[in-house]
Parts: sequence; C-alpha cells; structure tokens
Amino acid sequence: MLFIGSYAEAEGPGVYVYELQTDTGELRQLDQVSGLKNPTFLNVDEQNHRLYSLTEATVKGTKGGAAASFQIDASTGKLRELNREVNLESTTCHINRDELNKYLVVSSYHGGTVGLVALNTDGTIGELVDTKQHTGHGADPERQDKPHVHSAFFSPDGRFLFVSDLGIDIVRAYTINEANRTLEFHADTHLPPGSGPRHLAFHPSAKYAYVINEVNSTIAAFSYNEEAGKLTALEVVPTLPEDFQGENTTAEIAVSKDGRYLYGSNRGHDSIVVYSINEDSGKLTYVEHVSTEGGHPRHFALTPDGSLLIAANRDSNNLAVFRVNKETGQLSFTGQTAEVSKPVCVKPVQFS
Repeated sequence: MLFIGSYAEAEGPGVYVYELQTDTGELRQLDQVSGLKNPTFLNVDEQNHRLYSLTEATVKGTKGGAAASFQIDASTGKLRELNREVNLESTTCHINRDELNKYLVVSSYHGGTVGLVALNTDGTIGELVDTKQHTGHGADPERQDKPHVHSAFFSPDGRFLFVSDLGIDIVRAYTINEANRTLEFHADTHLPPGSGPRHLAFHPSAKYAYVINEVNSTIAAFSYNEEAGKLTALEVVPTLPEDFQGENTTAEIAVSKDGRYLYGSNRGHDSIVVYSINEDSGKLTYVEHVSTEGGHPRHFALTPDGSLLIAANRDSNNLAVFRVNKETGQLSFTGQTAEVSKPVCVKPVQFS
C-alpha cells in the first residue's frame, strides 16, 4: 500500500491510500480522507497499522501546526481517524516517530523549531512535551535569513535525533531525556555555507549518513560514529548535471536497503540522481539522472523490497513508478502513473 500526503484545502481530499502491484507497478486507489488542511507529510506505524499526518490548525489567531492519527485497515486500506492535536504555533513540514512509539517529532520550517510530542499507549497523539527553538542565519540572504528546521531523523539505534536546519547550515543532534521528556543538545555538524540541509538518510550499516542540500543542490556524505553519535564529513557531490543552467532545489534522499545505491530528487531539473556507494569508504560515484516523468518531485520512496521507486510530482499532480535494477541501481519508468492532486509525500508499506 502507498500512503500519500498532499497540499490540500480542508474541504477536499488530502490523504490518499493506493494499492501498488509490485510486479507491474500498477496503482489503484483504495481510500481518501478529507478534513485536513495541507496534510503534507506522513509517518506510518507498520506494526500497529497506524498513520500519522501533519495538518494545519489555527493557533492564537494564526496558522499553526497539528497532527492527526488514523487506524489503518490493513486488508482494505481504509483509514479511520483516532484523534488530532495541535503541536506548534507555526506550521510544520515533517513528522517522524521513534521506534518505541513513545514520541512523534515535528519540524517547523517557518518557525525554526523542533517539537517533541508524546504518544499515548493506544497510539493516539498526546501533548507537546518539549520544543527547541533554533537561532541564527546562513549565507544565502533569501533562503537562509533565519532558522528553517526541515526534518528530524533518528539514528539507526534510536539513541540520537538528527535535525536538519536549512537556514543555518547545521545538522543538530539531540538526545531524549526520558525522565524529563525533553530534547537535550548533543552536537552540531556544520555544512559548507549556503548548503541548506533538508533531509538525511543513514546507510544500513550505520557507518555513513547522507544529507541532501536544498539551496546549493548537493549531497554531503559523512562517516558516522554510532557510539559517539557524531558525523564526520567525507565529501560533497552535485545533484545536477554540469551543463544544467536552470533553477533547482533538491527534496528527498534515500539509500537502498542493500546499501549499494543512493537516490536524490531535483526540483527544477525534475530528476532522480543515482549514485553508487563504496561500502568501504562511504564515498559516492555517479550513475545516472532519470526524469521523474513530471514536475517538481517533492518526494519519492523505495518499496520495502527495493524493486520499485515511486516519485511524487507535486506540480504535475502525478505519481510515477520506476523499476529498480538492483545490480546497477538504475531506474526505468514502468509507464505506470496515477493522478493525485499536489502530492508531497509517499510512503510505501508492506503489511504482513
């Protein structure tokens, strides 16, 4: 099943559920949910059949961030809302969850904040228990005039939370103080000025991490010390061909399950860039660029078995399905697409 978040008005559908045939790439809609304004990013609890979605709410008279929880019927794909809670005083752009199902973590691009939200034992969303406000600015006067927290990802062992701040060129690591239910500062990783870190992906070996930089269209590779929770810079590579002259921003990054290949999306060039990963050094070697068969690939995801990649093209209102050659890492368009209004996030899940 695919769970899709989008830009949408509350009165229209915003979260969609599709069935994906992994042999053909064919897509079939199973459900859609209305009543959420801009449910742009999702998180799926595969084990407990729950979905968490961002949405917007009015907080103190202005736009704020909220989240909604849903129960998933794994046989039909139907969603049933459990509850929704206001989280932050500014709108949010990313949502994640710890593996023990104790917390959600929400990121606010416009507010420059990261919020820790308690999860109740029944999977419903609880209260906001801590907020951390970032400060400062970056080198780009337009894009980096202030902090812009774009995402938060847990380390493979769950001990550290890595928060990418596009506005100040920092990936900030936190730990969670369980006794106080607070985020505690751990370390900062500085990226080259004007990078604009957006999303992060760990290598399955936990030896490396990769950050896609939105402002200067690059990917930064790091070695990762799992015990210390520290990133050390290895190299920076471009996401664009040398001869590309247009405007571009990057979006999503992913590493294949076998750790051999890395994928990143370009909005403007409208492509997926593919790199191979040297498992001894963590460094990257260019493989190819592939058109996403649409405009502005805001997000993409690999299926759990790694055989397909689904690109969410926001401006052309479509999902496009690609076959992955696991030996070469290369992508080939299956010809299968689905029309979805302004898709922003796509989450493939295989329910057992």
